Formats: sequence, C-alpha cells, structure tokens
Amino acid sequence: MTELESDSPEETERIAARLAAGLAPGDVVLVQGELGSGKTTFVRGAARALGVEGPVTSPTYTIGHRYRGRVDVSHLDLYRFEGMSHAEWGDLEEYFEDAVVFVEWPQAGAGFLPAEKARVGLQHVGETRRLIVLESDEKSLEKSVFTGADPRV
Repeated sequence: MTELESDSPEETERIAARLAAGLAPGDVVLVQGELGSGKTTFVRGAARALGVEGPVTSPTYTIGHRYRGRVDVSHLDLYRFEGMSHAEWGDLEEYFEDAVVFVEWPQAGAGFLPAEKARVGLQHVGETRRLIVLESDEKSLEKSVFTGADPRV
C-alpha cells in the first residue's frame, strides 16, 4: 500500500495519469471513497493520459460511460446498486471488452467484477486536499506511480 496527498483536483489528475501509464486494455481499477472525495476527478486524469479528449463525467445516473481514446476507457459507477444480479452483470460486461475499466463503488459488484489490477482509495483531508491510497499486487505499478512524488504524509 502506498499513500500520497493531493492539494488540488489538478494534482489528483496528474497522479491518476501516472497510474494510467502502467495500464492496458483488460485492466480493472477499483476506485473507492466517500461522496465528493475525487473519484471522478481521478478517473478523468487517467482517461486524459489514455488519450480521451472529450468531457469525462460521473456516470452515477447512467451507470457507465465508454470513452474512445488511444486506449478505450470504461467508467462505471455502481453507487445505486445494493448488490448485483446475473442480468445486471450481463448489461455491464461489454464495458470490460478491450478497455481499461475504472469502477466506482465496486463493493456492489462483488462476485462479478474481474480481478483488479489496482485499488485506489480517496479520502478527504481538507477542503481541497485528498489522501490517495494505491494498492496493487504488482508492486512495480505502485512504484512507478509514486517514485519521485512528494508524499507529504
């Protein structure tokens, strides 16, 4: 587990871009944190680094967005789910095809989601400051994201 503090949405996006550099289609990143902690900001930074040029917005009410870029990006938000049925999973499976996938509120998809490449947690530390926690079984991924970064924690 590696921790880093961000002072602004722009810094959160830069951190996410560093993670994105180590991702490829088929990779799944679970993004957790309370409401307003910067989950979509984090995804936006990663999407930009993967070549997405248009708006990147929260899919809370649509469940998912698919963005075209140098690498396609899927962004799912399972906030409105209390659990998941096989039918609901069937509706989401296409988001995982040939894309890097970011899943907000992933606990609702337990038992259905593919194995994740990384887990990102965001926590409020102040009005604009966030603690970003990255966990991955691939220690080289963690190291590439945080090498040379100012941990401030």
